[in-house]
Amino acid sequence: MIITVASGKGGTGKTTVATSLALALQEHLAVQFLDCDVEDPNAHLYLRPTIQRREEVGVSLPVVDFALCDYCGRCAEVCAYHAIAVVGQKLLIFPELCHGCGSCILNCPQKAMHEEPRPVGIIEEGQAGPIAFAQGILNVGEPMATPVIRQLKKRLQECQPGVVSILDAPPGTACPVVESLRGADFALLVTEPTPFGLHDLRLAVEVARDTLGLPVGVVINRDGVGNTGVEDYCTAEGIPVLMRIPLDRRIAAPCSDGVPLVEAFPSYREHFQDLYNWIVRVQLG
Repeated sequence: MIITVASGKGGTGKTTVATSLALALQEHLAVQFLDCDVEDPNAHLYLRPTIQRREEVGVSLPVVDFALCDYCGRCAEVCAYHAIAVVGQKLLIFPELCHGCGSCILNCPQKAMHEEPRPVGIIEEGQAGPIAFAQGILNVGEPMATPVIRQLKKRLQECQPGVVSILDAPPGTACPVVESLRGADFALLVTEPTPFGLHDLRLAVEVARDTLGLPVGVVINRDGVGNTGVEDYCTAEGIPVLMRIPLDRRIAAPCSDGVPLVEAFPSYREHFQDLYNWIVRVQLG
């Protein structure tokens, strides 16, 4: 089973929930954890894995043989991302805009273009106790996180029975989040009971449930602040609230020091195990 833990915005406690879910299940299941928040991965602070392997992630970048190019401009015409410009006898390639689709190479009448790899990040793999851990790290300044997430997801072990894969998605609802949710069996959405939390939860539901067709459930973090807007919305939309974590300084303090919730408060192990069992029993049959 693949569970992606997401939220409409950062700072809601998404990683706290994802790592505690992994730690609560490790005693009973083979657990794999993928940190897809490649711009700022921080699950390792809670799980403290031993990194054993590193792999570079690259994207294909077009390169021009100017001895063959006649500056016809066909490559720029077919580039949907405006990554190529031809002005007179000059051809410019903007690597930050290139998605590596290869259209320019396929359509070049002079066969003057070919691809070369350009590194954009790395994948790190290791073990956090019995948990198989992997995280993607996007190079500083790189604008596109999706290639790193896509490469990271190739580690998924979804075909193996008895394995649960937990993906910690990036914040927001943009392409990296969509890539993290795609192919999941369940989207666990973490929010807080405030108007900001409700706004971003609506967007997350639109992506996970309405666009990708995933079953969704909600964890309300910092329960006790704000108003009842999140609960009213979940009730109206038929979205189950699977867990509530109260706003409590005794919880916030250890979590801010990198202590997982289920280690600071062992009673939460049972709550997360119940949450997982509910997902299996009710949502997936």
